[in-house]
Amino acid sequence: MATYLDRILAAHREAAAADRRSLDQLVAQALVAPMPGGFEAAIRGAHGVAVIAEVKRRSPRGPLDPGLDPALVARAYREGGASCLSVLTDRDFFGGSAEDLAAARRAGGLPTLRKDFTVSAADVCDARIMGADAVLLIAAALPPSQLAELVALARQLGLDSLVEVHGEDELEAALAAGARLVGVNQRDLATFEVDRGRAERLRPLLPSGVLAVAESGIGGPADVRRLADAGYEAVLVGSCLVAARDRRGAVASLVEAGTRTGAGAGGQGCS
Repeated sequence: MATYLDRILAAHREAAAADRRSLDQLVAQALVAPMPGGFEAAIRGAHGVAVIAEVKRRSPRGPLDPGLDPALVARAYREGGASCLSVLTDRDFFGGSAEDLAAARRAGGLPTLRKDFTVSAADVCDARIMGADAVLLIAAALPPSQLAELVALARQLGLDSLVEVHGEDELEAALAAGARLVGVNQRDLATFEVDRGRAERLRPLLPSGVLAVAESGIGGPADVRRLADAGYEAVLVGSCLVAARDRRGAVASLVEAGTRTGAGAGGQGCS
């Protein structure tokens, strides 16, 4: 039986197969778009654990805020101390768009990840064209050879790549592809269950110099402190921030929990 991820990827691959645009022209167009602003550098420059705050209208489990204003959300995240933004651009499954990314990037002024299901070189070009500073590459969605090709293309275009993994085999493929930013997703993409031990198990396998980003299942400051103790340099947080009554305050509580001086910061969640 096809999983939710299978259905998403099938739709994106079908769209990619129907895309008749010239790759050479897309690369040329991307190279004259505004220069990306340094997603990886922002994480490396954070004081403690960098918070990558996500803008999305819904999750696989259902709607979060279908009518959100991406500009207002991005400003709240910036004011709360987020280092970077992540913006969903998948329209059919997550209600996102390139326009959401452009609005959030412009209003927030923070380096921004295009959060989507990248399956082709054209997708990477589109990321820079729409104003992203980084692109998400899901190791589970790409053969190792294609993963390496897309990491190289992103680098050619000045984009950083966040390569997402779920286990040791995918981590090996990410490192072989030259990933400098590795995201460990604690959520199973087939069952959506969260395994909070996954981040701790995989972190020791990342070599020095590769930034470790924990994704999914992060509900508040206690999770950030746990991941900081495990050696993570960044956390990518979505649903609990979008659903928070005070988004600025919710981000600030995560930032405080992740600072080197804020290990004792309070707070139970993003509400």
